[in-house]
Amino acid sequence: MESGVRRGRRLVGVAAGAGLVHAAASLYWAVGDRGLLASVGQWAVDLARQAPTAAGAVLAAVALLKLVAAGVPVAVACGRLPWSRMWRAVTWVGGSVLVLDGGVNTVVSAAVLAGVVRPEGGYDAGATAGHAFLWDPLFLVWGGFLVGSSWVSRRAASPGSAMAGAGAGR
Repeated sequence: MESGVRRGRRLVGVAAGAGLVHAAASLYWAVGDRGLLASVGQWAVDLARQAPTAAGAVLAAVALLKLVAAGVPVAVACGRLPWSRMWRAVTWVGGSVLVLDGGVNTVVSAAVLAGVVRPEGGYDAGATAGHAFLWDPLFLVWGGFLVGSSWVSRRAASPGSAMAGAGAGR
């Protein structure tokens, strides 16, 4: 039977992959390309057109944040970061927020596209489809695998275990 640590590392790897896809898109837009930007929303297209330098800087910061958020759980799972208990708590919270945000926005966007929910002022069909079928499901996957990784490796990371002390005091 596979250990919780090994399963946790596999799951955190999948989570990191989803986070890296998100980061790559933000970095792609930060350097000035606009493919799929409309799937985020017309506001993003307008901002990139009206203030390309500011939009690039904000998107670069977002890409960096996503890269860190994708990488920290992997480093913790491999015992490469100090304060692993703190980082595991951050991973639990961050993963839960991603699941909640991604799940709710995926369902609401799909409901809008299906005509179940009819926004009063209309809606941006391209952005709503982007959120229903790409960006928010990707957040849901990212968060789900983070939470799953934390769950299956929880005993290995409990106080007194080898994983709990991994990286401690570095």
